[in-house]
Amino acid sequence: MEVAKEAGIEVNRGIVVNDYMETSIPDVYAVGECAEHRGTVYGLVAPHRDQGTVLAKHLCGVETQAYTGSILSTKLKVSEVDVFSAGAFRDTEDTRALRVQDEWNGIYKKMVLQDDQVVGGVLFGDTSDAAFMQKLIKEKSPMTEEIYQKWTGHGGSGSSSGVEQLTAEDQVCDCNGVTKGTILATMQEKGLTSFNEVKRHTKAGGSCGGCKPLVEQIIQGEMGDNYDPDAESHTPICDCTELSRDEVVEAIRSKHLTMVRETMNVLDWKNDEGCPKCRPALNYYLGMVWPKEHEDERVSRVVNEQRNANIQNDGTYSVIPRMYGGVTSPEELRKIAEVAEKYNVRMVKMTGGQRINLLGVQKSDLPKIWEELGMPSGHAYAKALRTVKTCVGSDFCRFGTQDSIQLGIDMEKAYEGLSTPHKVKMSVSACPRNCAESGIKDVGVVGVEGGWELYVGGNAGVNLRGGDLLCKVDTEAEVLEVTSAFLQFYRETAAYWERTSMWIENIGLEKVKAAVVEDLENRKRLVNRLEEALEKREEPWGKDVNDAKTRTTWYKEPELETTTKQ
Repeated sequence: MEVAKEAGIEVNRGIVVNDYMETSIPDVYAVGECAEHRGTVYGLVAPHRDQGTVLAKHLCGVETQAYTGSILSTKLKVSEVDVFSAGAFRDTEDTRALRVQDEWNGIYKKMVLQDDQVVGGVLFGDTSDAAFMQKLIKEKSPMTEEIYQKWTGHGGSGSSSGVEQLTAEDQVCDCNGVTKGTILATMQEKGLTSFNEVKRHTKAGGSCGGCKPLVEQIIQGEMGDNYDPDAESHTPICDCTELSRDEVVEAIRSKHLTMVRETMNVLDWKNDEGCPKCRPALNYYLGMVWPKEHEDERVSRVVNEQRNANIQNDGTYSVIPRMYGGVTSPEELRKIAEVAEKYNVRMVKMTGGQRINLLGVQKSDLPKIWEELGMPSGHAYAKALRTVKTCVGSDFCRFGTQDSIQLGIDMEKAYEGLSTPHKVKMSVSACPRNCAESGIKDVGVVGVEGGWELYVGGNAGVNLRGGDLLCKVDTEAEVLEVTSAFLQFYRETAAYWERTSMWIENIGLEKVKAAVVEDLENRKRLVNRLEEALEKREEPWGKDVNDAKTRTTWYKEPELETTTKQ
């Protein structure tokens, strides 16, 4: 707004735009929360998409209808109850209402008519008719006997459901602009059979989650009796058991199980020894539920975590020491160079996480190199925090608004060694130019004037995903508090091997916000549980270097074995 004012652009409650989103200065446009159209500033996602569509076509010279405003609608979950409203839903002297109230099932429906046209409504307890209502409002449908029968539920066997009345062009997910036709076409093309698969491939239901009932109705209509909405929540963690992730975690908690073999025995595992899929998962879940009592079982970890290094395709290993916030020193660089030369390291390479990778290290040389480096493990092999990438920040950059380096260092020291369901990457950028690529990290922090924005669930891997804005905070202490709560919520609710990007799509961003940002008491509890888990951390390289038995068992050093026997 301030920029617009200074530029001489007309502003009121927002930047005033016409029906093609053009401001008072030709060829300057505004859309979204900053734009005021016909006296209205829209704060919801769907109107912004409508505005963007009109503007994009206008700029490209494609014929388009003018933007005349959007029908406001919103879906919420209040105390676990679904609520939906759209259009002009309040009673006035010029309106009449058609109400349905079912106190037994906790359902209330209200349709508002003006001049016998549908202009708005409210749904409480059951929002499955939301898309049907929006369609009626958008088309300014006159009330008919068919609509009346459908709304009141008196249509008999011949009446059709709301989802059946939607056309392929009708929008189902307002947050991400997904139509019924897109969902059906994607299901047929990719063979999708579940809500989470549809959400993953189309983004329908991936933001607020309010359209989930409607999406499930579409899936049900396409698959018929073959659709099982509960199938995903009961997927066994592996072939050794019929129990799902949630069932296993609940059993660990309720039966106070603390060891992998004990868990497999008590829960009647089909394979007494478990498998490479379930043993690491059980080891993680036990440590997550009982951080003080569970003793980490090295033999149940994957091979990289057993050796505290990544095995390469030729059987050698890589060594990546930690460099907090991507910052190093001449002394550290000299140590790395000396070690690389002494142990004939095949390649020294910079990583994307602002660290140095020593490639081609023999297994027996691993503890020797760690000892001579005297640097902590970078956990590049682990389901844990990998890196906190930073830009140079306000200390050096002309555009930096915040001290990104120090915050990055603080975050890395706070969470290094924390066990998580999958690897976690973070970054801190000092300004919205985002030089540290904070938009594609599990946790990305961006400095803005007067504070920080936190983005979560980003991924730069095979399945590229931009991070979701979790919240904006004022101080570095708040960044750490929210990040701690987010990490603990992820630790407690995600499946082992599940990245934050996939987890957020499955659980829904609104649920994460509710647990981590909005419920302050719950946030404190999450932070306290995370701090309890952090108390048990040990630096793995230093621990192995100082344990002769471990060096013999895991790194097979003949000289140490001889010394020990003497």
